[in-house]
Amino acid sequence: MQVQDIMVRDVKSCRQDANLALATELLWKNDCGALPVLDNGDKVIGMITDRDICIAVGTRNRIPSEIPISEVIPQKIFTTAPKEDIHAALRTMQEQKVRRLPVTDRDGKLQGILCLNDIALNANRSNALSYEDVAQTLAAICEHRLRQAVAA
Repeated sequence: MQVQDIMVRDVKSCRQDANLALATELLWKNDCGALPVLDNGDKVIGMITDRDICIAVGTRNRIPSEIPISEVIPQKIFTTAPKEDIHAALRTMQEQKVRRLPVTDRDGKLQGILCLNDIALNANRSNALSYEDVAQTLAAICEHRLRQAVAA
């Protein structure tokens, strides 16, 4: 099974020069928890989550419409490709502790998004993806970073 078999194709996104108020509105209206962030050439440069927005607003003495997304998005972006094997994408999610991966073409342009909830909904529909695969991925993502540091 490939990523393109599960990914959401109609993805909402925002530009790096947008502000947190706009991002919040997009998340609310589209019932999603994250948005890919695009540069002016439509290349994916980051992801912003509802959690990122909450922490940014809570730690700055500014209103959301005054905070540009570019100030908040994490520096690292992890992506997958449409034809990548689903298990390779799950490993990326596990290792990087992310619930969503933007799906990009070779030029870094947005093609879709792979979300853990869509993976769970597609588990056991074929022999290629099991509930155990989903559970292992969720367990790896949810493992507390503090516990990892103590174990190391």
